[in-house]
Amino acid sequence: MGVGSGRAPAAPFLDQLQDAVIRGVQVRLGYVDREGAETGRTVHPLGVVAKGPSWYLVSHTEAGRRTFRVDRVSSVDPTGEPVHRPEGFDLAESWRAIADEVDRGRTPLEARALCTPGELGVLRIAFGGRLEVGGAAADGRIEVVVRGHDEHLLAGELAALVDWVEVTGPAGVRDRLASIGSALVGRYA
Repeated sequence: MGVGSGRAPAAPFLDQLQDAVIRGVQVRLGYVDREGAETGRTVHPLGVVAKGPSWYLVSHTEAGRRTFRVDRVSSVDPTGEPVHRPEGFDLAESWRAIADEVDRGRTPLEARALCTPGELGVLRIAFGGRLEVGGAAADGRIEVVVRGHDEHLLAGELAALVDWVEVTGPAGVRDRLASIGSALVGRYA
């Protein structure tokens, strides 16, 4: 696909990594980290998976399970040595855990709230995987947890749902919601 097609460029080493997974051979992997430093390591490729437009290599290493973005791979050199799969390894289960860790790392703040039962669908649409639904409170509203990046952004998202959601914590999100409310009253009263 060409530039501007809306798709991410293909990762140049994806085919080689997929082949290593299929053949069950270790590879010497060249890898460029987030800071731009290039390292080399021998890994046991266990699977390749996609999340959005990006591909990831799930591997076993001396340090345990590791995940590498395939578009950061700078070289792949099969060693010919067999892959050692951890006992009971399940790629789908492992990937779900990895994806959850990544998502939680991107949205570390958790706001607790109560939601009217009929509006849970709106919250699911608004927050997707950042929403956790709990049980019913004594008044019939549903306990929820919404994850976000920081207090300001999360409060802004929750402010639009004021008719259905009451944030119970943390205090920083509640304070920011109060500031948003005051600013709206000041501007539109």
